[in-house]
Amino acid sequence: MSVRPSNLQELQDSGWKSRTVKEEIRSNFLAALSSRADLFPGIVGYENTVIPEISLALLAGHDMLFLGEKGQGKSRLMRQMSRFLDEAIPFLDLPGCPVHEDPFRPITSQGRRYVEENSPADVKIAWWPREQRYAERLAPGTKFADIIGEIDPAKLAAGTSMSAEDSLHFGLIPRMHRGLFAMNELPELDELVQVGLFNILEERDVQIRGYPIQFDLDVMILFSANPATYNRSGKVIPQLKDRIGSLIQTHYPDDRDAGIQIMEQECDVPLDGDVPVVVPWFMKQIVEEISRKARKSRYIDHQSGVSARFSIANYQTMIASARRRGAVLNEKPAVPRISDLGHLYSSSLGKLEIDLMSSHQMTERQVLDSVIADAIRSVFEEYVEQHGLQQISEIFAKGVKIEVGDMLPSSHYETLLKRVPAVWDKAFEVNASENPAMRASCAEFVLAGLYATEKISRSQRHGIVTYET
Repeated sequence: MSVRPSNLQELQDSGWKSRTVKEEIRSNFLAALSSRADLFPGIVGYENTVIPEISLALLAGHDMLFLGEKGQGKSRLMRQMSRFLDEAIPFLDLPGCPVHEDPFRPITSQGRRYVEENSPADVKIAWWPREQRYAERLAPGTKFADIIGEIDPAKLAAGTSMSAEDSLHFGLIPRMHRGLFAMNELPELDELVQVGLFNILEERDVQIRGYPIQFDLDVMILFSANPATYNRSGKVIPQLKDRIGSLIQTHYPDDRDAGIQIMEQECDVPLDGDVPVVVPWFMKQIVEEISRKARKSRYIDHQSGVSARFSIANYQTMIASARRRGAVLNEKPAVPRISDLGHLYSSSLGKLEIDLMSSHQMTERQVLDSVIADAIRSVFEEYVEQHGLQQISEIFAKGVKIEVGDMLPSSHYETLLKRVPAVWDKAFEVNASENPAMRASCAEFVLAGLYATEKISRSQRHGIVTYET
């Protein structure tokens, strides 16, 4: 519609028809499928697993539960559901009405009276935009009144009967009538509130303090949960579980390249600017591999998970460390090195939960050091296997002793690497032959890899790491 109707008469004449939220989403989602549009922009690695399951749930008209560990994009997926709503829908422009009433099917007594007592030309219409039709809530601390409602004492004091609809203060879910509501961390929701949700899912009506207020609520409800708590007996009432139409199981990226794509996509630190940063591919691989190794480490609590935010924060820290060096030493572009990973404690430790039963006497830092070393070893062995780095290794196998550090200039490495093997440019996919900062990064990678594979020894003192054979 070029000019949107502003009263009920114009809306009737326009041919607009009422649809439930789920009918609306189903229709728009089918159109998106037919046009081969990008259904969930920014969602990586779910093309053959999660997205097909969501597609079926939307077409089936199901409420959904997204089940997965932290950092698997559950909240982002829920928020993107609003993309399949109409651009805007009409509602009764009625001051004081707590919901956005369908002009053709009002559910409150106030809305019905307004339509019945006025001519269609006098019933005012406003439009509710898509971006306002989604609301979410975090379960911990959420009360019944927050999302369902409560008796309003002020209205009782004014003489309204407690059993009357007008005495209610509506919570978030009734206020999202004709929209989407999402509840994060469902198992942490108070049992009394879960019972209220069960009634909404079952009957689509609201019961507050024993008064059954019959509302034909039209809302799609979405939930998220962690498997460790969702599957624990007593955390979610069985009746509520039974009423959720589809359970969507999320997961971490299946391969490292997908993880790197997410990491780069979500990193909001620019690589250009006054001190530009160029990140070698092998350093991106190592940062993502640290997360992958952490998810498999017996020293880290698997039930808690290792979020994609772990990789993102570490990637940002590594870039920041390289940029600081570039600014101080006037090296442009700045190139991240293995020694920059020594600053990952600040961005890592708060995101890992150590398994106290398995880690024994190891500190959090020792666990992280072990994970980082394991990641470096895995990536280095892949390069050795793929490119045959014997020429490189030979340089460091002739009684060499070298100090490395995150604040040492790239020229420090020049005496060691007077001649760069031709295989470097091929193996590391960077201009190592021409760029001293890139050569320094490559050198640290090889040194760390040789140490991780027990080919050379390492000692550390005052932030300077010394490798020797």
